[in-house]
Amino acid sequence: MSENEQSKFRLSDGSISNIQQSEYGNRSTEIELSEISILELLPQQKPFVMLDALTHFDEVITRTRMQVKSDNIFVENNELTESGVIENIAQTCAARMGYINKYLCSDKVKIGFIGSIKDLVFEELPKVGDELKTTIEVISEVFAITLVNAKVEADGKLMASCEMKISITDING
Repeated sequence: MSENEQSKFRLSDGSISNIQQSEYGNRSTEIELSEISILELLPQQKPFVMLDALTHFDEVITRTRMQVKSDNIFVENNELTESGVIENIAQTCAARMGYINKYLCSDKVKIGFIGSIKDLVFEELPKVGDELKTTIEVISEVFAITLVNAKVEADGKLMASCEMKISITDING
């Protein structure tokens, strides 16, 4: 495959990666993730945004970060609730698809839905002030359904993990 048949994007470590045209269209682009507002990638808007930044993207792994703040709608008793952690994982999936749609396919951000959650384990709930690092790993992607393994960490300690299935619609966010 020639250089001009690939899309380029900058990874969080500064290196350039290529995605084949057949997967994500033919737009050639080089994007610095730190320059992208998370609001550009998500159909959700404040106060329901559960991410601060997209920190890594490649064909399989996507990472985001979020600082837990006291005014977060999912904070109770100085902790992010289970629902808040699940929404953080779902929005990491949404940020991945938002990046693909907007920056690699020159399309609009689409609305998605949680199809299922499996093997959900909470080791502990994040506290106000914790910086969450959420990682999703794509296990399979068929049509508009993506299956991921997810983990949420704070200060290098595992907070939660699960397998999540996300379905993307054709509805623009």
